[in-house]
Amino acid sequence: MAKRPKIVLIGAGNIGGELAALAARKELGDVVLFDIPDKEGLAKGKALDLEQNGTVLGYDAHITGTSSWDDCAGADVVIVTAGVPRKPGMSRDDLLSINLKIIRGVAGNLKAKCPDVFVIVISNPLDAMVYEMKKVTGFARAKVVGMAGVLDSARLQLFLARELGTSVKDVRAMVLGGHGDSMVPVLSYCTVNGVPVSQLIAKEKLDAIVARTAGGGGEIVKLMGTSAYYAPASAAIAMAEAYLKDQKRLLPAAAFCEGEYGYRDLYIGVPVIIGAGGVERIVVVELTSEEKALLDKSAAAVRELLEAGARL
Repeated sequence: MAKRPKIVLIGAGNIGGELAALAARKELGDVVLFDIPDKEGLAKGKALDLEQNGTVLGYDAHITGTSSWDDCAGADVVIVTAGVPRKPGMSRDDLLSINLKIIRGVAGNLKAKCPDVFVIVISNPLDAMVYEMKKVTGFARAKVVGMAGVLDSARLQLFLARELGTSVKDVRAMVLGGHGDSMVPVLSYCTVNGVPVSQLIAKEKLDAIVARTAGGGGEIVKLMGTSAYYAPASAAIAMAEAYLKDQKRLLPAAAFCEGEYGYRDLYIGVPVIIGAGGVERIVVVELTSEEKALLDKSAAAVRELLEAGARL
């Protein structure tokens, strides 16, 4: 009898708790909610609460809270949320020095305990964190990916739907580049049931929507004093599900480029196929000259971030 997949969530905070709830409700596998020893009670409490919730909602999953890396051994998927969340007035770059130290520790333990795992990084600043994860673990590029594009594209999708007064189900949007102010909403691939948004929304309004998308995370931080967690968790679970169920989904994600789009040794948001092999392929699409220039600018910003990280 095949065993259930093992899904390990590093960080039992807001995102970690929502990740655990979603993974359990979808019955993707058994869940381990991991946090540092000082927060072991939080991890265990959330795990117990979620297991009890399963008897009400009718999902079947074992959920464990722990601060022991031994409990993470043999994971099939690890989703990393560890790190300090953004506070009002903080940029993602402000988090770099603090969260780099945390991610290096996590990566070292994953290398030792979970050599065959598929890793999805959510921690910010995302592009630097996922790069450091691959660097420290030495895992293949197919097995280490960053969650940003699915979330950023969802925000753009929502704003476009609200502007048009249409269902979000009919809107398809794609956001590439770094996860931050330099992200690149690729409007030439944004459609409403196949109709390009440029035919439906005036340029001035599109520009305003693009600007709101780029500042989408900061908008939520200002409103509630901490980072978003419902949508980020759902985005990461979509990626994990694509891997566990071999769905071959085309999703925008921070992937390690080895020549694609003209970039090397760089994690940046690009369209990828996620299936049982992890990031099975980076999909190279044609961009307008303006879009490519913006993507190059975003890549340069990511490189600056990596250079800053290398000095820490």
